[in-house]
Amino acid sequence: MSARTVVLIHGMFMTPLCWEKWTPFCQERGLKVLVPAWPLHDRSVAEQRQRHPSAELAALSLGQVLAQLRGLVAGLPEPPILIGHSMGGLLVQLLLQEGLGAVGIAIDSAPPNGVLTTAWSFLRSNWPVINPLANLSVPVQMSLDDFAYAFAHTHSRAEQQALYERHVVPESRLLGKGPITSAGQIDFAKPRAPLLLIAGELDRIIPAKLNRSNFTRYQKQAARSGAVTAYKEFAGRTHWIIDETGWQEVASFALSWADAQLSKAS
Repeated sequence: MSARTVVLIHGMFMTPLCWEKWTPFCQERGLKVLVPAWPLHDRSVAEQRQRHPSAELAALSLGQVLAQLRGLVAGLPEPPILIGHSMGGLLVQLLLQEGLGAVGIAIDSAPPNGVLTTAWSFLRSNWPVINPLANLSVPVQMSLDDFAYAFAHTHSRAEQQALYERHVVPESRLLGKGPITSAGQIDFAKPRAPLLLIAGELDRIIPAKLNRSNFTRYQKQAARSGAVTAYKEFAGRTHWIIDETGWQEVASFALSWADAQLSKAS
């Protein structure tokens, strides 16, 4: 690959551990892999749960996470491949519009400001965060049932329990509301590096239709931005697309697409 570094960006309720399969997969292809933890997400899952409810975590915003990633990416010796999942996907989009990154891949990306859906599964999955009556000073501790519904509804109960215990941490409601604020605003007409949007057919929390709406907003401005935007939907995949059975197909497609775009640019 032309770019030798890949930055893997996790999403809400997660830590860098969600990329534990992708890290060696990328390394075996000669890539240097960086998997940064969001602010306050660098402790173990058990420690983060023990600290709940944390007022410090409650105050964490999308802008603060973006600022941390901006500093990391801007300080690298070469523009990296950016790969993000869920809210990490929106962070990839935000970084690209700032001119950072050689290519971006947003998997099950949280929608930017103005990209909307009223799908029941989206509202049901995101309600603990987007509920206007929820106390912003108290972080969300996602329940096992909520995780099972939103992330891994095709998995067995035993698998859901194991994934929940291994990965799920409390999260900031303020951060979760970021996409509907100016912090989540995307200028779809702005020139940027190539972007691939990946969706899972069975995703409930970020339905495939919502990913397609995101893609369409870019396509409508393609003549002005001059930027490459692509869309790929994987059949039978949930929001846990980066770790569930068949994750290798997703990772291979993402890296191959990035390599093709980088080869065209070189």
